[in-house]
Amino acid sequence: MKRREDLTTPRTAGRVGVSYDSDTFGRFSESIANFLGTARFLVWQTVVITVWILLNTVLPARFQFDPWDRGLVLLTLVLSIQASYAAPLILLAQSRQERRDRVTSQNDREVAERTQADTEFLAREIASVRLTMSDMVTGEAFEDRLDRLTEVVERLATQVEQLTHDADAGTAELRDSP
Repeated sequence: MKRREDLTTPRTAGRVGVSYDSDTFGRFSESIANFLGTARFLVWQTVVITVWILLNTVLPARFQFDPWDRGLVLLTLVLSIQASYAAPLILLAQSRQERRDRVTSQNDREVAERTQADTEFLAREIASVRLTMSDMVTGEAFEDRLDRLTEVVERLATQVEQLTHDADAGTAELRDSP
């Protein structure tokens, strides 16, 4: 490795030239992880392993491709390869699901915040309307006030008539007196 004096820029890694679409590969890994987690896969794997073992134990030695006496080495190798590929694909699918869940929960938080702000605004508006409505006169209260005003006006009219009558009587007395 050649030593550089300028350490501010990262070294460019020599790539082989393999490029792939990470989203497509992610979807592919999720489909595999979804298949590996089904009962159908477990049934098929059980059938294949059972047939494999039967073929390598029941058939004559010259037709066995993975003899029992050697410990089914090929079956062990196949299952190891399957596990070595399945584990990272499952982890990749889980991390993609985790990212989706994180985005979904962030969106849910934003919606909840907006909903709470809208609810608080509506509560303030309802309180304002209640205050405005409490200052308004209802039909029944208006009739009560109108009845009281009518009574006051009638009393005032009676007093005015009384005063007018008294004034007329006083004027008549003054005319009649010498």
